[in-house]
Amino acid sequence: MIQTERLKIYTVSDDEMKKLIAEETDDEMRTAYQEMLEGCISHPEQRNWYAVWFMELNGKRIGDLCFKGLRADGVVEIGYGTYPGFESKGYMTEAVMALVQWASRQPGVLCIEAETDRDNKASQRVLEKSGFVPSGEIGEEGPRFVWVGKRR
Repeated sequence: MIQTERLKIYTVSDDEMKKLIAEETDDEMRTAYQEMLEGCISHPEQRNWYAVWFMELNGKRIGDLCFKGLRADGVVEIGYGTYPGFESKGYMTEAVMALVQWASRQPGVLCIEAETDRDNKASQRVLEKSGFVPSGEIGEEGPRFVWVGKRR
């Protein structure tokens, strides 16, 4: 678990992920959550790199984050989403900063990346405030960013 000034961020169990999948109404998100669960099951020794991480404020879930596995070359990609009604309050920037600091201290992590939709300016601002810069590459979802923040 990671605790920030305002937030509690933690991985969820396989059962919680199954519940999340069953309740998800967006097909794309359901597929993404299913892939994360499959990663947890097939790589139990690297579970943190595949699991959903919930973000809570005063005991209320306000968003989730994830990594997309730890690649053999030491690259890990972060993903995230804020639930409606909790945007534009700095919560996601606080959470992303905390999670990348945690990830940067883990064995084998050499680089942290992210990708966001080309039109999602709010997500791009989160990344920039969290120490990411555009890498110049375009991925499946849009522009890619690489973390150049300081390791603590």
